[in-house]
Amino acid sequence: MVVASPKPLSSEKLRDVELPIIDFSAERSEVSKLIVKACEDYGFFQVINHGVPEDIIANLEHEGLSFFALPDSEKQRAGPANPLGYGCKNIGLHGDKGEVEYLTLHTNPLSLAETSRTISNNPSKFSSAASGYIEAVRGLACELLNLMAEGLLVPDTSVFSRLIRDVDSDSILRLNHYPPLQLDWDTSPSSYDRIKVGFGEHSDPQILTLLRSNDVSGLQISIEDGVWIPVPPDPTAFCANVGDMLQALTNGRFVSVRHRALTNSCKSRISMAYFGGPPLQAWITAPPELLASNTNRLSLYRPFTWAEYKKAVYSLRLGDRRLDLFRTCSDAAAPGLAS
Repeated sequence: MVVASPKPLSSEKLRDVELPIIDFSAERSEVSKLIVKACEDYGFFQVINHGVPEDIIANLEHEGLSFFALPDSEKQRAGPANPLGYGCKNIGLHGDKGEVEYLTLHTNPLSLAETSRTISNNPSKFSSAASGYIEAVRGLACELLNLMAEGLLVPDTSVFSRLIRDVDSDSILRLNHYPPLQLDWDTSPSSYDRIKVGFGEHSDPQILTLLRSNDVSGLQISIEDGVWIPVPPDPTAFCANVGDMLQALTNGRFVSVRHRALTNSCKSRISMAYFGGPPLQAWITAPPELLASNTNRLSLYRPFTWAEYKKAVYSLRLGDRRLDLFRTCSDAAAPGLAS
């Protein structure tokens, strides 16, 4: 849940860590090893030389900025976010708050075309920009998931990627806009905290997230309670993070990283997040090869469907630890687990 911090956000522990940056153009086996290590150590990495055309990225960013620049009355036509659609400050259904406005879209082409009518005066242009972006980024996500399977020595290297390639994939595209802070210059700088929560601490429930943002800082990840690692902004890179489903699919070997976004700049920040999700009725269970990561060769999580997990997610607050509801073993049996 996004709540008022008991102490100023600026006084929280920040760790200066060199986060993984993976050059996608390097030798394949080396890339695979680096991705697996990043997912085990951080649940997060940045990808450069990813092959997603810059014009495809720029087109969607332009359409997103055009939408967020509309008067509030026009943006409200695309809302409320329940969970798809336009939302502002209210995040989810349980009173979570943040300094953000956002647009959440399903990646299904028919859904996207229908929703575009409420978003833009030129819906075909918006739909085309979003569809082109989704296709390109889904391709990158699938290739990353294939490389993960290769690095984990799973014979069926499409075991993860086919879940988001499925025609019934429940994948989501979300555009986030963090407006610049409105500071009260009549107030002494020592009496207020210029840092505010944009999007509160949480993990992503899907399989894999690919995030693209402009050159404004704000994203932070946490690999231990109370310690945050700032992610330097790089508009040429994609940020990739492990979601809850991938943690379950790898039997806890990969970490679903907790993260947040802060508004700490006089410049606005926009990000575009692709959440690769499985079909609603897909069963989430680790391949047999990955059960050997614990001594009893048992799954740390009971088998469940994405629909079941999704229902649980929407019944909880933003920052609640959701995978614990599906655990079958103790934390001690889970190497590197930090959900």
